[in-house]
Amino acid sequence: MDVLTEDAVMVCDHELGRVKLEPTQTLVTINGRRVLVARNPEQRAIAGCPNVGPTIKPCTTTLAVKQGYSDLLRIEGKRVCLDTVKGLTDGTPPGAVNYSVRSPGQSWVQEVS
Repeated sequence: MDVLTEDAVMVCDHELGRVKLEPTQTLVTINGRRVLVARNPEQRAIAGCPNVGPTIKPCTTTLAVKQGYSDLLRIEGKRVCLDTVKGLTDGTPPGAVNYSVRSPGQSWVQEVS
């Protein structure tokens, strides 16, 4: 499983909605790009979701991560994000639309179980 950096691409299930990632730690980088840690993908803006209609709410915010934080790797006590990160968005129908990783932002560092 690849470790995520600030260059990771995360999208909603509608594929065009892109998550705006904001790394919070500066201690560990891969090729000069900050590694993402727990809570970095949560409560982030989603731009460009095409799921629009009269009674349809597009994905605009990420909710809590359901899976994808490392149980092994930590930075300053926070679990590292892996390319398996997945969680729900605030889009409709509620509780059914996920966000996930399309690209980890790097391909050199992996967690091996």
